[in-house]
Amino acid sequence: MTANRRFTAFARLALMALLLGTATIAAAADSPDEARAKVRKVSNEVLERLYKAQPSSRKAIADSKGYATFSKWGLTLGPVGGGLGKGLAVAEPSGKETFMRYVEGSAGFGLGIKKYDLVFVFLTEKARADFVNKGWEYSGQATAAAKSGSAGAVLEGAVAVSPGVWLYQNTSSGLVAEIGIKGTKYYKDDKLN
Repeated sequence: MTANRRFTAFARLALMALLLGTATIAAAADSPDEARAKVRKVSNEVLERLYKAQPSSRKAIADSKGYATFSKWGLTLGPVGGGLGKGLAVAEPSGKETFMRYVEGSAGFGLGIKKYDLVFVFLTEKARADFVNKGWEYSGQATAAAKSGSAGAVLEGAVAVSPGVWLYQNTSSGLVAEIGIKGTKYYKDDKLN
């Protein structure tokens, strides 16, 4: 085995151990009610950051069939990267909550940690229900102008990622037009629902 392959194998094992260790510690520390309260708190913080960065997003969400929020962090260690975490999907106008999880993986050389918020906006009930009930997987990268079709200016700053689904990505430096959600799977959190 070459030195490069050994490093790649070591980097993958280290990343998996770090992610699994973080998830295990977090899961052991909170009761389901405490975990749900934390997810709700983070969801509200994600929305407030979005509303500050893109005020028109408040109307987009109010007029939608629902939304989902995720505050994400990702770790890249050498040629591999990934992340995992929790989020909240909310049906509109009922306010029904579904607690979600995500897992992501990426390839490409790098070293570092990045943190950002994602807010999915569902324009149709089918798009929302599919996201919540079937999970959702995205393996591409989207870059688009937000003003498109009947959505108009209300979705300014968002990117269409699938039929009936728009996405805002917010970082500490503001909204970004290029959405980086490669290799990410979103699914129901069976322990919190």
